[in-house]
Amino acid sequence: MTWTAPEITRTGGSLVAGERDMLVGYLAWHRDTLLHKCAGLTGEQLAERSVPPSDLSLLGLIRHMAEVERTWFRRRFAGQPIEAIHQDGGPGADFGWLDPAGAAQDHARLVEEWRLADEAVRDASLDDTFTHGGREHSLRLVYLHLITEYARHNGHADLLRERVDGVKGE
Repeated sequence: MTWTAPEITRTGGSLVAGERDMLVGYLAWHRDTLLHKCAGLTGEQLAERSVPPSDLSLLGLIRHMAEVERTWFRRRFAGQPIEAIHQDGGPGADFGWLDPAGAAQDHARLVEEWRLADEAVRDASLDDTFTHGGREHSLRLVYLHLITEYARHNGHADLLRERVDGVKGE
């Protein structure tokens, strides 16, 4: 039986909420949007590099964003002593070492990283900081960074999806 990415309902955020709720809501919407663009595709379709010569694929974006979530929220902000997800593949492993048969696990890992990331910052203030690369960063910056990272990659996902099966983004 071939695994197919499940349908997802995108969560909407408030347009008038306070800063924290607005950042959390917009991040949730962008997270859901990435999986919305993958819904209904098989592992093989998700792994297809449909815009040559780029090595981007929807599965690569799923793998990459799981790593980004883990890195920024858990490793850098919360200081959790955890390894990179794709550490054995070297630079570019998120996009380069794709296994369509592992798409269900990669999809589940992303959703789990969302849960763990949210848990890691649940009681933190947007003003809480950490040092990375010799510079101080706030949790607020992490939210903004993740929102912009998803927004950029969701644009990529629109193009990749349209090339895979003709479905246009929304």
